[in-house]
Amino acid sequence: MDADLLKRLYQECEGYAQRVHEKLVEEHQLSIQYSTLTRTLRQLGMSRSEEPRCERVPDEPGGEMQHDTSPYMVLLAGLRVQVIASVLYLRYSKRRYLRFYRAFNRFRMKCFLHEALMFWGYAAALCIIDNTNLARWRGTGKDAVMAPEMEAFAKQYGFRFRCHALGHPNRKAGEERSFWTVETNFLPGRRFESLEDLNRQAFEWAAVRMEHRPVAKTRLIPAKAFEHEQQYLVKLPAHLPAPYQGHERGTDQYGYTAFNGNYYWVPGTGRADVKVLEYGDCLKIYQNRECVAEYPLPADGVSNKLFSPQGMPKPSRQPKNRKRPTGEEEKRLSALSEAVDHYLNFALHAVLQRHSFLRELFALSRRMSRPVFIQTMERALHYRITDIDALHRIARLCLSQDTAPLPVADLDESFRQRETYQQGHLTDAPDFDLYDKMLEDKEDNNNG
Repeated sequence: MDADLLKRLYQECEGYAQRVHEKLVEEHQLSIQYSTLTRTLRQLGMSRSEEPRCERVPDEPGGEMQHDTSPYMVLLAGLRVQVIASVLYLRYSKRRYLRFYRAFNRFRMKCFLHEALMFWGYAAALCIIDNTNLARWRGTGKDAVMAPEMEAFAKQYGFRFRCHALGHPNRKAGEERSFWTVETNFLPGRRFESLEDLNRQAFEWAAVRMEHRPVAKTRLIPAKAFEHEQQYLVKLPAHLPAPYQGHERGTDQYGYTAFNGNYYWVPGTGRADVKVLEYGDCLKIYQNRECVAEYPLPADGVSNKLFSPQGMPKPSRQPKNRKRPTGEEEKRLSALSEAVDHYLNFALHAVLQRHSFLRELFALSRRMSRPVFIQTMERALHYRITDIDALHRIARLCLSQDTAPLPVADLDESFRQRETYQQGHLTDAPDFDLYDKMLEDKEDNNNG
């Protein structure tokens, strides 16, 4: 066994031997027993003792499922961001459903449970949770009273929520173990390009890979155990509606409605207010109780974008209040000189209307020569000035004090050979006698 390869993989997988074993077998095609790997790691001084996070709890088919969330710092396209992992766990068959979110609230909890339970097609009669206020109204543990909204939601799927006692996380032993497995087996050694890529890999890991993998010393296979457990679970109808939340929105004169930083076109000529129904994966826009458009939710991080229905011509106008980014203007101004860059670093922290200031400053730079503009910025930075009208006055002052000779215009001497010039030089010279007489009369009147 190559010690350097083991050290590299051990560091890449953050010291989790199970994930190292998977990468050796799948990516490096090395046939090695797990016990042999752990013994080799101990010999190389790279093993660590693992203490069980929670004790085992007896379970029975269809008895319960468990839900919880946990925050993680994950690299997405090279940037370290915080995400919230949500896991639903069937205690008896050890099935898991995993999904990550930027933020997690009561609506997201509903969407996640709907997605997981509809994927399974079954639900346990009891869902053990901690004392989270996402589902709980008041009280703790066995005395906890669920929020009416969440109690009604659970009733649709044939289960009820129950909080474990304070300070007793072992009541959700399988759920705690699931997060331990996410930390030690899913996240180490994997790369994610986006939140969508993270969730795609999480689904494949939880719903495909872990479904057919023997669990613990019992060597239980979740997919096979679930086949036995189905007869004890609540079978869900296929037509259960997905959870949604409504938002009242206006429509501008160009037919756009704004939602979560993006703009969606409302078909038709009517400009009445609309109701936007937000689902876990799409938006439905209703006008006068009629669904006029449906849009898939944009990818994570997308904002200030325009969306129109597929198969229809794109609208010719932009939304009235669409934000116009000024990154290009700022980039061009900073590239003019170091003095301008220093001024921008000061001014953009001092002004309130960043974008309008950058647009006006960029327009000012286009109305004068580069040396004059740089001189204006140097003087404005010296006196800590950000008012656009004051910058115009400084520019005029710099122009009045400029004693440098004007640049000589390049003259193309071949203009005499152009056809238009040849035609024009044959015409009679204009007669300015009338204007000369007007000037003479004006001078006589002044002298008189």
